[in-house]
Amino acid sequence: MRYFDDDTWGVAPAPAGEPAIELAAMAVAALCDELDLTPKPGLVDRGSTGAHLDMDHALMTASALALEPGFALIAQVSREAADPVARRAAIGAAGREAEAAMMIATHGVNTHRGAIWALGLIVAAAAAGPRSHWQAPKLLARVAELAAIDDPALPPSPMASHGQRAVARYRVAGARGEAMAGFRQITTAGLPALRAGRATAATETAARLDALAAIIAVLDDTCVLHRAGAAGLVAVQDRAAAVAVAGGADTAAGRRALAALDAELIARNASPGGAADLLAATLFIDRLETAAERRRSVFQESDHANAIA
Repeated sequence: MRYFDDDTWGVAPAPAGEPAIELAAMAVAALCDELDLTPKPGLVDRGSTGAHLDMDHALMTASALALEPGFALIAQVSREAADPVARRAAIGAAGREAEAAMMIATHGVNTHRGAIWALGLIVAAAAAGPRSHWQAPKLLARVAELAAIDDPALPPSPMASHGQRAVARYRVAGARGEAMAGFRQITTAGLPALRAGRATAATETAARLDALAAIIAVLDDTCVLHRAGAAGLVAVQDRAAAVAVAGGADTAAGRRALAALDAELIARNASPGGAADLLAATLFIDRLETAAERRRSVFQESDHANAIA
C-alpha cells in the first residue's frame, strides 16, 4: 500500500496509524540493535554494564520497548500538524509522554532521554514527508529545521541537566546544537563507517562497532564531558580514532584498540551515551533508506511488468 503519492512534505494523509506504527517499530528496532551490539566500549551491552552502575541490558530493553507508543504518537502528530511551529509543539508534547513512559519502565532511571530527542526528531521528519525523502540528507535537513524551533511548552530557562551544564561550561553544541546542525556525525562518520565496514568486514557487528568508534572520535559528547572533563574527552576521542587506524573491529589490532577505548572509559567512569544515541540514529536512518529503496524497486519492477504487458 502506498502511503505517499508525491514528493512534497505533509501531503496525502496515510491510512490511520499505519506509517506511525511502521516508523515507531523501526526506531525501536534501531535502539535494540544499538543495545545488543557487543562488546561496546563503556556502554551497556549483552555482556557488560559498561561505565553504568544503574543500568543493565534488561532495564534498557524494557526502556526501548516502552518507547514504541511514544514514537508512534510523535509520527502521528507530526503528520497531522498544520505548520512547522505546530509540529514542533506537538512532537515536544509527544516526546514528554515518551519520556514519562520510559521513567515508569525504568523506575526513574534516565536510560534513553537523548535517544528520544534524536530518534524522535527523525521519526517526525520521516512522518511529515513522502517515503522518497527517507534519505539522510533530506531527513536531517528537516531535523535541523525542527530543532531550530523553540518548544513553546518549555520555560525560557529550564533547569539545567548534566548535558546542559556541560554545554555551558565547555562551549560545545550539545544535543540541540547537534540537531540544529543536522546531526552531521551521522553523515560524516556513522553512515560512512558503517557502509565501509559492510564492504570490508566479515560481520555486521564489526561494521556497527566501526560506526560507533567513528562517532565517538568526532562527537563532543556531553556525557563524557560531564564525567571526564575536556581532557578526558580528548583522550577518549583519540582512543576511538585509533580503532580505524588499527584496521577496524574486524581485525585483531582493531579489537585491541576497542578494548583500550573501553578501559579508558571505565577508568574515567565515563560512558559515551551521546555517541550511542547517534549510533542508534545512524542505524535508524540506514533502515529508512533501505525501506525507501525497497519501495522504489518494487514500483520500478511493477512499472516494467506493466510496460511489457
